[in-house]
Amino acid sequence: MSPEARTSESSGAEASHATRAVSPTSSPQGASLSSEPTARAAAPPASTHRPQGARGTARTAPTGPQPDGVTATATPTAPPGTLPSLRFGYGTNGLADLRLDDALSLLADLGYDGVGLTLDHMHLDPLAPDLAARTRRVAQRLDALGLGVTVETGARYVLDPRRKHGPSLLDPDPDDRDRRTDLLARAVRVAADLGAHAVHCFSGIVPEGTDTDTAWKRLAESLAPVLDAAASAGIPLAVEPEPGHLLATLADFHHFRRALGDPEPLGLTLDIGHCQCLEPLSPADCVRAAGPWLRHVQIEDMRRGVHEHLPFGEGEIDFPPVLAALAATGYQGLTVVELPRHSHAGPHYAAHSLPFLRHAERTAATAPPGPAEAFQQTAPPHGAPSTAPEGSSR
Repeated sequence: MSPEARTSESSGAEASHATRAVSPTSSPQGASLSSEPTARAAAPPASTHRPQGARGTARTAPTGPQPDGVTATATPTAPPGTLPSLRFGYGTNGLADLRLDDALSLLADLGYDGVGLTLDHMHLDPLAPDLAARTRRVAQRLDALGLGVTVETGARYVLDPRRKHGPSLLDPDPDDRDRRTDLLARAVRVAADLGAHAVHCFSGIVPEGTDTDTAWKRLAESLAPVLDAAASAGIPLAVEPEPGHLLATLADFHHFRRALGDPEPLGLTLDIGHCQCLEPLSPADCVRAAGPWLRHVQIEDMRRGVHEHLPFGEGEIDFPPVLAALAATGYQGLTVVELPRHSHAGPHYAAHSLPFLRHAERTAATAPPGPAEAFQQTAPPHGAPSTAPEGSSR
Protein backbone atom coordinates (compact mmCIF):
# COMPACT_ATOMS: atom_id res chain seq x y z
CA MET A 1 0.00 0.00 0.00
CA SER A 2 1.45 3.39 -0.97
CA PRO A 3 1.93 6.15 1.64
CA GLU A 4 -0.84 8.10 -0.06
CA ALA A 5 -3.31 5.22 -0.05
CA ARG A 6 -5.17 6.35 3.02
CA THR A 7 -5.45 9.85 4.43
CA SER A 8 -7.42 11.70 7.04
CA GLU A 9 -10.44 13.94 6.71
CA SER A 10 -8.55 16.70 8.48
CA SER A 11 -4.98 17.40 7.51
CA GLY A 12 -2.03 18.47 9.58
CA ALA A 13 -0.07 21.33 8.05
CA GLU A 14 2.81 20.24 5.83
CA ALA A 15 5.90 22.36 6.23
CA SER A 16 9.62 22.15 6.73
CA HIS A 17 10.48 23.04 10.29
CA ALA A 18 14.23 22.85 10.18
CA THR A 19 14.71 26.57 9.52
CA ARG A 20 11.88 27.89 11.65
CA ALA A 21 12.61 29.73 14.86
CA VAL A 22 10.49 29.11 17.92
CA SER A 23 10.39 31.94 20.39
CA PRO A 24 9.78 30.27 23.74
CA THR A 25 8.72 32.74 26.34
CA SER A 26 8.35 32.56 30.05
CA SER A 27 4.74 31.96 30.97
CA PRO A 28 3.19 32.39 34.38
CA GLN A 29 2.37 29.21 36.21
CA GLY A 30 -0.81 27.55 35.03
CA ALA A 31 -4.05 27.46 36.98
CA SER A 32 -3.74 25.89 40.41
CA LEU A 33 -4.66 22.26 40.77
CA SER A 34 -7.79 21.35 42.65
CA SER A 35 -6.15 18.41 44.41
CA GLU A 36 -3.53 18.47 47.12
CA PRO A 37 -0.36 16.39 46.74
CA THR A 38 -0.44 13.08 48.53
CA ALA A 39 3.20 13.32 49.59
CA ARG A 40 3.74 9.71 48.56
CA ALA A 41 7.32 8.64 48.04
CA ALA A 42 7.87 7.90 44.36
CA ALA A 43 9.86 4.72 44.85
CA PRO A 44 9.76 2.02 42.17
CA PRO A 45 9.50 -1.63 43.14
CA ALA A 46 12.81 -3.08 44.22
CA SER A 47 12.95 -5.32 41.15
CA THR A 48 12.91 -2.44 38.64
CA HIS A 49 15.73 -0.26 37.37
CA ARG A 50 15.80 3.48 37.65
CA PRO A 51 13.83 4.90 34.71
CA GLN A 52 15.74 6.41 31.81
CA GLY A 53 15.65 10.16 32.28
CA ALA A 54 15.07 10.13 36.03
CA ARG A 55 17.07 12.60 38.07
CA GLY A 56 20.70 11.56 38.30
CA THR A 57 20.51 9.19 35.32
CA ALA A 58 23.27 9.62 32.78
CA ARG A 59 22.25 10.12 29.19
CA THR A 60 23.76 7.94 26.50
CA ALA A 61 24.25 8.78 22.88
CA PRO A 62 23.02 6.79 19.88
CA THR A 63 24.69 5.22 16.90
CA GLY A 64 23.31 5.00 13.39
CA PRO A 65 21.76 7.69 11.17
CA GLN A 66 20.59 10.78 13.00
CA PRO A 67 17.67 13.10 12.18
CA ASP A 68 17.85 16.83 11.62
CA GLY A 69 21.62 17.20 11.93
CA VAL A 70 21.99 15.53 15.34
CA THR A 71 25.56 14.38 15.88
CA ALA A 72 26.00 10.67 16.56
CA THR A 73 28.49 9.29 19.06
CA ALA A 74 29.09 5.73 20.16
CA THR A 75 26.68 4.01 22.51
CA PRO A 76 28.15 1.19 24.61
CA THR A 77 26.32 -2.03 23.86
CA ALA A 78 26.40 -5.41 25.54
CA PRO A 79 26.82 -8.72 23.70
CA PRO A 80 23.63 -10.55 22.68
CA GLY A 81 22.07 -12.42 25.56
CA THR A 82 23.43 -10.03 28.18
CA LEU A 83 21.16 -7.05 27.57
CA PRO A 84 18.75 -6.17 30.37
CA SER A 85 15.16 -7.33 30.00
CA LEU A 86 12.73 -4.72 28.80
CA ARG A 87 9.76 -3.75 30.96
CA PHE A 88 6.45 -4.11 29.15
CA GLY A 89 3.16 -2.43 29.98
CA TYR A 90 -0.28 -2.15 28.43
CA GLY A 91 -2.23 1.07 27.92
CA THR A 92 -5.52 1.56 29.73
CA ASN A 93 -6.86 3.35 26.65
CA GLY A 94 -6.99 -0.17 25.19
CA LEU A 95 -8.92 -1.43 28.23
CA ALA A 96 -11.56 1.29 28.36
CA ASP A 97 -14.39 -1.21 28.85
CA LEU A 98 -12.88 -2.42 32.13
CA ARG A 99 -12.95 -0.74 35.52
CA LEU A 100 -9.49 0.55 36.33
CA ASP A 101 -9.00 -1.86 39.24
CA ASP A 102 -10.02 -4.78 37.03
CA ALA A 103 -7.65 -3.62 34.30
CA LEU A 104 -4.74 -3.40 36.74
CA SER A 105 -5.50 -6.85 38.15
CA LEU A 106 -5.67 -8.29 34.63
CA LEU A 107 -2.28 -6.86 33.66
CA ALA A 108 -0.64 -8.09 36.86
CA ASP A 109 -2.10 -11.57 36.35
CA LEU A 110 -0.83 -11.67 32.76
CA GLY A 111 2.69 -10.80 33.90
CA TYR A 112 3.04 -7.22 32.69
CA ASP A 113 5.58 -5.01 34.43
CA GLY A 114 3.41 -1.93 34.39
CA VAL A 115 0.63 0.13 32.90
CA GLY A 116 0.30 3.17 30.68
CA LEU A 117 -2.44 5.00 32.58
CA THR A 118 -4.47 7.41 30.44
CA LEU A 119 -6.18 9.96 32.67
CA ASP A 120 -9.81 9.86 31.56
CA HIS A 121 -13.32 10.03 32.93
CA MET A 122 -13.47 6.24 33.36
CA HIS A 123 -9.90 5.78 34.61
CA LEU A 124 -8.68 8.24 37.26
CA ASP A 125 -10.58 11.31 36.05
CA PRO A 126 -8.14 14.25 36.23
CA LEU A 127 -11.01 16.70 36.74
CA ALA A 128 -12.64 14.83 39.63
CA PRO A 129 -12.94 16.89 42.83
CA ASP A 130 -11.52 14.00 44.87
CA LEU A 131 -8.55 13.44 42.55
CA ALA A 132 -6.03 13.33 45.39
CA ALA A 133 -7.91 10.59 47.26
CA ARG A 134 -8.44 8.58 44.08
CA THR A 135 -4.77 8.90 43.22
CA ARG A 136 -3.78 7.57 46.64
CA ARG A 137 -5.98 4.52 46.15
CA VAL A 138 -4.52 3.84 42.71
CA ALA A 139 -0.99 4.25 44.07
CA GLN A 140 -1.72 1.70 46.78
CA ARG A 141 -3.17 -0.71 44.24
CA LEU A 142 -0.15 -0.36 41.94
CA ASP A 143 2.16 -1.05 44.86
CA ALA A 144 0.17 -4.09 45.92
CA LEU A 145 0.29 -5.51 42.38
CA GLY A 146 3.93 -4.60 41.77
CA LEU A 147 3.13 -2.56 38.66
CA GLY A 148 5.12 0.39 37.37
CA VAL A 149 3.26 3.24 35.71
CA THR A 150 3.57 6.02 33.21
CA VAL A 151 0.89 8.71 32.92
CA GLU A 152 -0.59 9.34 29.48
CA THR A 153 -2.75 12.31 28.49
CA GLY A 154 -4.28 11.24 25.17
CA ALA A 155 -7.89 10.91 26.36
CA ARG A 156 -10.16 11.84 23.49
CA TYR A 157 -12.91 13.88 25.15
CA VAL A 158 -11.78 14.53 28.72
CA LEU A 159 -11.80 18.32 28.27
CA ASP A 160 -14.43 18.82 25.57
CA PRO A 161 -17.26 16.35 24.83
CA ARG A 162 -17.55 17.64 21.26
CA ARG A 163 -13.94 17.99 20.09
CA LYS A 164 -11.61 15.01 19.99
CA HIS A 165 -8.41 15.94 21.85
CA GLY A 166 -9.69 19.48 22.22
CA PRO A 167 -8.79 22.01 23.26
CA SER A 168 -5.13 21.67 22.35
CA LEU A 169 -1.94 23.52 23.21
CA LEU A 170 -2.25 25.28 19.84
CA ASP A 171 -5.82 26.63 20.04
CA PRO A 172 -6.31 30.29 19.06
CA ASP A 173 -8.18 31.01 22.31
CA PRO A 174 -5.62 31.48 25.13
CA ASP A 175 -8.17 30.36 27.72
CA ASP A 176 -8.59 27.08 25.84
CA ARG A 177 -4.83 26.60 25.67
CA ASP A 178 -4.68 27.19 29.41
CA ARG A 179 -7.18 24.39 29.97
CA ARG A 180 -4.85 21.93 28.22
CA THR A 181 -1.85 23.31 30.11
CA ASP A 182 -3.72 22.85 33.38
CA LEU A 183 -4.57 19.25 32.46
CA LEU A 184 -0.90 18.51 31.83
CA ALA A 185 0.10 20.17 35.12
CA ARG A 186 -2.45 17.97 36.89
CA ALA A 187 -0.96 14.95 35.12
CA VAL A 188 2.48 15.86 36.46
CA ARG A 189 1.04 16.06 39.98
CA VAL A 190 -0.65 12.68 39.59
CA ALA A 191 2.52 11.16 38.15
CA ALA A 192 4.56 12.36 41.10
CA ASP A 193 2.04 10.89 43.53
CA LEU A 194 2.00 7.56 41.68
CA GLY A 195 5.78 7.31 41.33
CA ALA A 196 5.44 7.30 37.53
CA HIS A 197 8.53 7.39 35.34
CA ALA A 198 7.16 9.98 32.87
CA VAL A 199 4.19 12.07 31.73
CA HIS A 200 3.27 11.78 28.07
CA CYS A 201 1.81 14.55 25.91
CA PHE A 202 1.58 15.70 22.28
CA SER A 203 1.37 19.02 20.45
CA GLY A 204 -1.99 18.89 18.67
CA ILE A 205 -2.99 19.71 15.10
CA VAL A 206 -2.31 23.17 13.68
CA PRO A 207 -5.70 24.96 13.74
CA GLU A 208 -7.14 26.16 10.47
CA GLY A 209 -5.93 29.66 9.69
CA THR A 210 -2.89 29.43 12.00
CA ASP A 211 0.58 29.69 10.47
CA THR A 212 3.16 27.22 11.72
CA ASP A 213 5.48 29.84 13.25
CA THR A 214 2.60 31.02 15.45
CA ALA A 215 1.77 27.41 16.30
CA TRP A 216 5.34 26.70 17.47
CA LYS A 217 5.28 29.82 19.64
CA ARG A 218 1.97 28.77 21.21
CA LEU A 219 3.36 25.31 21.90
CA ALA A 220 6.43 26.74 23.64
CA GLU A 221 4.37 29.15 25.73
CA SER A 222 1.77 26.54 26.66
CA LEU A 223 4.32 23.96 27.76
CA ALA A 224 6.52 26.38 29.75
CA PRO A 225 4.57 26.05 33.03
CA VAL A 226 4.25 22.28 32.53
CA LEU A 227 8.01 21.96 32.13
CA ASP A 228 8.45 24.02 35.29
CA ALA A 229 6.10 21.68 37.15
CA ALA A 230 7.90 18.64 35.73
CA ALA A 231 11.26 20.02 36.85
CA SER A 232 9.96 20.64 40.37
CA ALA A 233 8.45 17.14 40.55
CA GLY A 234 11.42 15.37 38.99
CA ILE A 235 9.11 13.80 36.39
CA PRO A 236 10.15 13.93 32.71
CA LEU A 237 7.61 15.40 30.29
CA ALA A 238 7.78 13.09 27.25
CA VAL A 239 6.33 14.69 24.13
CA GLU A 240 5.20 12.31 21.39
CA PRO A 241 5.64 12.99 17.67
CA GLU A 242 2.16 12.28 16.34
CA PRO A 243 1.35 11.95 12.61
CA GLY A 244 -0.74 14.88 11.45
CA HIS A 245 0.25 17.09 14.38
CA LEU A 246 2.52 20.13 14.45
CA LEU A 247 5.20 18.05 16.16
CA ALA A 248 4.95 14.98 13.94
CA THR A 249 8.45 13.56 13.55
CA LEU A 250 11.74 13.05 15.36
CA ALA A 251 13.13 15.99 13.36
CA ASP A 252 10.32 18.15 14.75
CA PHE A 253 11.15 17.01 18.28
CA HIS A 254 14.79 18.06 17.85
CA HIS A 255 13.74 21.39 16.31
CA PHE A 256 11.53 22.11 19.31
CA ARG A 257 14.02 20.82 21.88
CA ARG A 258 16.84 22.99 20.54
CA ALA A 259 14.60 26.05 20.24
CA LEU A 260 13.74 25.74 23.94
CA GLY A 261 17.40 25.42 24.90
CA ASP A 262 17.22 21.66 25.56
CA PRO A 263 15.45 21.87 28.94
CA GLU A 264 16.26 18.94 31.21
CA PRO A 265 12.62 17.90 31.90
CA LEU A 266 11.77 17.67 28.18
CA GLY A 267 12.07 14.14 26.84
CA LEU A 268 10.62 12.00 24.09
CA THR A 269 7.81 9.50 23.81
CA LEU A 270 8.74 7.26 20.90
CA ASP A 271 5.88 5.34 19.29
CA ILE A 272 7.39 2.42 17.36
CA GLY A 273 4.43 2.22 15.00
CA HIS A 274 4.79 5.89 14.11
CA CYS A 275 8.38 5.20 13.07
CA GLN A 276 7.15 2.60 10.59
CA CYS A 277 4.35 4.88 9.45
CA LEU A 278 6.22 8.11 8.89
CA GLU A 279 9.95 8.28 9.62
CA PRO A 280 12.66 7.95 6.92
CA LEU A 281 14.69 5.66 9.21
CA SER A 282 13.77 2.08 10.04
CA PRO A 283 12.09 1.62 13.45
CA ALA A 284 15.28 0.10 14.89
CA ASP A 285 17.34 3.04 13.67
CA CYS A 286 14.74 5.45 15.07
CA VAL A 287 15.27 3.83 18.47
CA ARG A 288 19.04 4.23 18.21
CA ALA A 289 18.70 7.84 17.08
CA ALA A 290 16.26 8.65 19.90
CA GLY A 291 18.21 6.88 22.66
CA PRO A 292 19.47 9.89 24.64
CA TRP A 293 16.02 11.46 24.85
CA LEU A 294 13.84 8.38 25.44
CA ARG A 295 11.59 8.79 28.46
CA HIS A 296 8.60 6.70 27.33
CA VAL A 297 7.99 4.12 24.58
CA GLN A 298 4.74 2.98 22.98
CA ILE A 299 4.59 -0.08 20.77
CA GLU A 300 2.21 -1.72 18.32
CA ASP A 301 2.31 -2.92 14.73
CA MET A 302 1.73 -0.56 11.79
CA ARG A 303 2.04 -0.29 8.01
CA ARG A 304 4.02 2.22 6.01
CA GLY A 305 2.11 5.44 5.38
CA VAL A 306 -1.00 4.33 7.30
CA HIS A 307 -1.52 5.64 10.83
CA GLU A 308 -3.50 2.72 12.17
CA HIS A 309 -2.50 0.98 15.41
CA LEU A 310 -2.54 -2.76 14.71
CA PRO A 311 -2.15 -5.88 16.86
CA PHE A 312 1.24 -7.55 16.58
CA GLY A 313 1.66 -9.56 13.41
CA GLU A 314 -0.89 -7.57 11.40
CA GLY A 315 1.51 -4.86 10.24
CA GLU A 316 5.00 -4.68 8.71
CA ILE A 317 7.37 -4.18 11.65
CA ASP A 318 10.21 -6.63 12.34
CA PHE A 319 10.23 -6.49 16.13
CA PRO A 320 13.37 -8.38 17.26
CA PRO A 321 15.77 -5.73 15.86
CA VAL A 322 13.62 -2.99 17.40
CA LEU A 323 13.66 -4.57 20.85
CA ALA A 324 17.39 -5.30 20.59
CA ALA A 325 18.04 -1.64 19.74
CA LEU A 326 15.84 -0.52 22.62
CA ALA A 327 17.60 -2.76 25.13
CA ALA A 328 20.98 -1.55 23.88
CA THR A 329 20.09 2.07 24.69
CA GLY A 330 19.75 1.12 28.37
CA TYR A 331 16.16 2.33 28.46
CA GLN A 332 14.39 0.89 31.50
CA GLY A 333 11.13 2.79 31.52
CA LEU A 334 7.97 1.03 30.39
CA THR A 335 7.38 -0.03 26.80
CA VAL A 336 3.59 0.20 26.58
CA VAL A 337 1.35 -1.63 24.11
CA GLU A 338 -0.87 0.99 22.45
CA LEU A 339 -4.10 -0.46 20.99
CA PRO A 340 -6.84 2.09 21.77
CA ARG A 341 -9.07 0.99 18.92
CA HIS A 342 -9.17 -2.59 20.20
CA SER A 343 -10.65 -1.93 23.62
CA HIS A 344 -13.71 -4.02 22.77
CA ALA A 345 -11.42 -7.07 22.98
CA GLY A 346 -8.82 -5.57 25.30
CA PRO A 347 -8.32 -8.62 27.56
CA HIS A 348 -7.73 -10.80 24.49
CA TYR A 349 -5.12 -8.49 22.99
CA ALA A 350 -3.45 -7.92 26.34
CA ALA A 351 -3.15 -11.69 26.79
CA HIS A 352 -1.61 -12.17 23.32
CA SER A 353 0.65 -9.10 23.18
CA LEU A 354 3.01 -9.92 26.05
CA PRO A 355 3.96 -13.44 24.82
CA PHE A 356 4.59 -11.96 21.37
CA LEU A 357 6.92 -9.30 22.77
CA ARG A 358 8.78 -11.69 25.05
CA HIS A 359 9.32 -14.08 22.15
CA ALA A 360 10.62 -11.22 19.99
CA GLU A 361 12.90 -10.18 22.84
CA ARG A 362 14.31 -13.72 23.17
CA THR A 363 14.81 -13.88 19.42
CA ALA A 364 16.74 -10.61 19.54
CA ALA A 365 18.89 -11.85 22.43
CA THR A 366 19.97 -14.97 20.54
CA ALA A 367 20.64 -13.23 17.24
CA PRO A 368 24.26 -13.14 16.02
CA PRO A 369 26.19 -10.01 17.01
CA GLY A 370 26.36 -7.05 14.70
CA PRO A 371 24.33 -3.90 14.05
CA ALA A 372 20.90 -4.13 12.50
CA GLU A 373 20.86 -3.24 8.83
CA ALA A 374 20.09 0.43 8.32
CA PHE A 375 17.94 1.58 5.44
CA GLN A 376 16.24 4.70 4.25
CA GLN A 377 12.50 4.49 3.76
CA THR A 378 10.65 6.73 1.32
CA ALA A 379 9.04 9.25 3.64
CA PRO A 380 5.41 10.28 3.27
CA PRO A 381 4.74 14.04 3.21
CA HIS A 382 5.80 15.72 6.43
CA GLY A 383 3.34 15.15 9.25
CA ALA A 384 1.10 12.99 7.04
CA PRO A 385 -2.28 12.83 8.71
CA SER A 386 -3.78 9.70 10.15
CA THR A 387 -6.50 7.52 8.78
CA ALA A 388 -9.00 8.89 11.31
CA PRO A 389 -10.56 12.32 11.78
CA GLU A 390 -8.71 14.82 13.95
CA GLY A 391 -5.28 13.58 12.84
CA SER A 392 -5.03 10.62 15.21
CA SER A 393 -6.07 7.01 15.03
CA ARG A 394 -6.49 6.92 18.80
